[in-house]
Amino acid sequence: DGGKGGDVIVEAVEGLNTLIDYRYQQHFKAKNGRAGMGKDRHGASGEDIVLKVPAGTQVYTEDGETLLADLSAVGQRVVIARGGNGGFGNAHFKSSTNRAPRHANPGQPGEELTIRLRLKLIADAGIIGLPNAGKSTFLATVSAAKPKIADYPFTTLHPQLGVVEIDGREFVLADIPGLIEGAHEGSGLGDRFLGHVERCRALLHLVDGTIEHAGRAYNTVRAELEAYGQGLGDKPEVVALSKADALTPEQLKQQSARLNRAAETPPLVVSAVTGAGLSNVLRALLSLIEQDQKRPAVAAKAWHPRG
Repeated sequence: DGGKGGDVIVEAVEGLNTLIDYRYQQHFKAKNGRAGMGKDRHGASGEDIVLKVPAGTQVYTEDGETLLADLSAVGQRVVIARGGNGGFGNAHFKSSTNRAPRHANPGQPGEELTIRLRLKLIADAGIIGLPNAGKSTFLATVSAAKPKIADYPFTTLHPQLGVVEIDGREFVLADIPGLIEGAHEGSGLGDRFLGHVERCRALLHLVDGTIEHAGRAYNTVRAELEAYGQGLGDKPEVVALSKADALTPEQLKQQSARLNRAAETPPLVVSAVTGAGLSNVLRALLSLIEQDQKRPAVAAKAWHPRG
């Protein structure tokens, strides 16, 4: 009999943070099975091909609508396309009345499909806010991350990760590119970055204290989270007024009051430049993360290829 064709497998591995490799190579094929040989020997099975991806990768059908696999942890793997069977050689059809059959089964071709890979960063907490709210500066101050920092919107074009330590404990904090009104529909940097927020246990909502109205800025971002769906609007959050060092006492009081009314909770006040309030914000985030870790996990529905 002929050997079975190899499978195409997607596996989450350590040491990868992007899907950049698949931008340049997009066609993959497992090895064919070998033909059967004389003396009733079976052909060797074809070698599988394993597509290595970062943890947090989702596998979708070509139209991007159907989720095939959600590889959220290192070591998870899924068979995306199964190899065909190798067919039966003439020896398979031997019988007591036909000792030398002259026909064989040619086997079946393997599965072939087009998939889309989407990476959602896995972080304990994510920093959200309008462009230029001070998110990158905050991350650079509290961790060893080195995000690009400049005084203009959309400096951060890709999410950045940093490890934060507070009171002897650590958590991973992500700087999510700035959101603007209409982000859930693709405006600005689009909704592709809102997907990263789905993985976060808690959010740090930074609001720039130097803008015209802190309350309106808060409401703009909250509206985008709600419109995107996927539970983003229900994520626990820490609300903080940033760039406090650039405000007069009267301005600080006024903006804090506006933000308090919008968020319906007293905001923390922070300055990444002077370091004021940083520890309070990190402890508040850690508390939310630890509360979420105690909640029972909801198991995702498994997907299995046909056959």
